[in-house]
Amino acid sequence: MSFYIGLLHYPVYNRRGEIIVSAITNLDLHDLARLAKTYEVRRFFVINPLTDQQDLAKNICKHWVSGYGADYNKDRQEAMSLISVASTIEATLAEIQEIEGEIPILIVTDAGKDKGQRITYTLAREIVASNRAVMILFGTAWGIAKEFISKADYLLEPIFGVSYYNHLSVRTAAAITLDRLFSQFARQ
Repeated sequence: MSFYIGLLHYPVYNRRGEIIVSAITNLDLHDLARLAKTYEVRRFFVINPLTDQQDLAKNICKHWVSGYGADYNKDRQEAMSLISVASTIEATLAEIQEIEGEIPILIVTDAGKDKGQRITYTLAREIVASNRAVMILFGTAWGIAKEFISKADYLLEPIFGVSYYNHLSVRTAAAITLDRLFSQFARQ
């Protein structure tokens, strides 16, 4: 399976609707790497243009992949080794193209209700099950900027619970998304 995930830190919105660069968090790296390993994601890209943020992510990964953490927790080492740090989505897509020999299909996620034509999870499962490379991109802060969303191949329908409240953490949204996409392939 040629499936990738990315966590985008720019361009994303803050609570006032301004485009910002959001900070990388240790918890996102650990939890999304473990999620990626669980669902056999080929690589988890952390995308942030700020070098100090890239260095932070690389240092966290280094600790768990080749530092003390690697000996302390082999399971965490396996998961954290899936992380690649990139400065832009273009660099990420180019890296995937180098690995796969094709530009991946880019599916973005967004919790908003009014940002364009969306695909269902049923169609997304068909795309993922194809023989093409696919990347699903998750946003941080208050979501991916709509100008960027319009450049993706597809926009996935949002996750709605049973109440009006719709502000899941990216870790929770990613877990629900991957489970919806891959639960049909679960080993019995």
